[in-house]
Amino acid sequence: MVALWEAAGLVRPWNDPYEDIASKADMGDDLFLVAETESKVVGSVMAGYDGHRGWLYYLAVLPDHQGSGLGRALVEEAEGRLAFLGCPKVNLQIRSDNTEVAAFYEKLGYTPDAVVSYGKRIR
Repeated sequence: MVALWEAAGLVRPWNDPYEDIASKADMGDDLFLVAETESKVVGSVMAGYDGHRGWLYYLAVLPDHQGSGLGRALVEEAEGRLAFLGCPKVNLQIRSDNTEVAAFYEKLGYTPDAVVSYGKRIR
């Protein structure tokens, strides 16, 4: 999984991907989706729902599988599972200079929200 995220350019030094995987696995909420081809991980998305909004994290598809519809399928499956839980809206964050990914999400019906995202590291 981490190799996939590295190939997709998602790993950052301030986030421990192994810890993120372990934390998500502990949730047991059926919102960590993994796509495999011939026993090889080729895509993933993590979703979360806090009772108010859903979130998408770590959407990744191996570069040689991009453009195949796999990313769309992963997002649609995550959206379906979130809707089943009663989630009314899905949020996600991308880096502001990532125009290619912005275009991908816009094709799926996502639009920029007029908000400013704040964050604070607490560990």
